[in-house]
Amino acid sequence: MAEEWGMLYLCPTPIGNLKDISERILDTLREVDIIACEDTRNSLKLFNHYGISKPLTSYHEHNKYDKAKELIFKLKQGNDIAIVTDAGTPGISDPGEVIVKECLDEGIRVTSLPGPCALITALTMSGQKTGRFVFEAFLPPEKKERAEILKELKDETRTMIIYEAPHHLKKTLKDILEALGDRQISLLRELTKKFEEVKRTSLSEAVAFYDNNEPRGEYVLVIEGKDRKILRSEKEEIFKDMSLGEHMEIYLEQGYDKKESMKLVARDRGISKRDVYNALLQTGK
Repeated sequence: MAEEWGMLYLCPTPIGNLKDISERILDTLREVDIIACEDTRNSLKLFNHYGISKPLTSYHEHNKYDKAKELIFKLKQGNDIAIVTDAGTPGISDPGEVIVKECLDEGIRVTSLPGPCALITALTMSGQKTGRFVFEAFLPPEKKERAEILKELKDETRTMIIYEAPHHLKKTLKDILEALGDRQISLLRELTKKFEEVKRTSLSEAVAFYDNNEPRGEYVLVIEGKDRKILRSEKEEIFKDMSLGEHMEIYLEQGYDKKESMKLVARDRGISKRDVYNALLQTGK
């Protein structure tokens, strides 16, 4: 039965320059039976440019669960369906992830075509370290949840990538500076467009700059991770007057099991897990 079902195609679309789309994506969009768009009006501009005429349906944040069921029904009828977002790769900070999960749960084939993605484009031209990074998309607007996430990021040693709209940029930069302290940041806007810009500076200088200059365009913030040596030194200072048993208790209270807690204690103190085990054995813990 499953072999008679259609396939779901995730089709990236240009994040600025209309030429940044592959022949394979264009061929796929011309061949599928239905194209599900984040906003059909935006997608039509691209489709008209390339002469693509297919049945369109909306698939966005506010209908992602109900529409996913409808699209899965059509896939099981044998229709091939493409998912497109307004710009970039479907499933990255958009409702595409919902239908992908549900399709895989149902045994429906899913494939993702390589193409434009703002976070990768920004990271590679940011001047920040690219070997290890973490993507946070848009920070939540709710104050408590936002503060919790920023607290988690305070000791993040990987490069951090955050999306932000121009009308929220000033507040977001101030919140990040307050939570993480001053460090290097690259602000990228208008990616792949005529007025593409990379501004590499410090968080404090970025706050000062945008206090006097109005943000324009969609932004990707690429933020320097915390120096591992500084982080280790800070942790050593925190734990130097704490016994291994007390240190273990911190993680046990957070719900970690004994084995994982020992691993985390060893990491914090820069010693082996066996050293932690032997020390706790001697104290009867």
